[in-house]
Amino acid sequence: VQLVESGGGLAQPGGSLRLSCAASGFTFSFYSLGWFRQAPGKEREFVATITWGGGSPSYADPAKGRFTVSRNNAERTLYLHLRDLKPEDTALYYCARRRRPFDSSGGDLGEEYDTWGQGTRVTVFS
Repeated sequence: VQLVESGGGLAQPGGSLRLSCAASGFTFSFYSLGWFRQAPGKEREFVATITWGGGSPSYADPAKGRFTVSRNNAERTLYLHLRDLKPEDTALYYCARRRRPFDSSGGDLGEEYDTWGQGTRVTVFS
């Protein structure tokens, strides 16, 4: 089971980035997935989650209206589109897989996930 993030980089405030998370080693379409981030000197925090079927995306307050989570089950890839970036979005962004298949409840706690990628870094600077 493996998750590999990509797409991070440098952006100016107001800019956009699209993060990807490529999955392998499990039946991708069976699992709800999430995005978390960890800023320097801070604890990891929830960003967004999407259910195994691709519906019911849920976002943390800082992400609402600016970030969009989506998935392509045929391509086994999870996405996070970041828009209107702010310096406080600077962090290492991780994708993660829920512990149980077909679990659509919750999803905003790290303990609900059992597999994590290595992260992709997003830096927003002016």
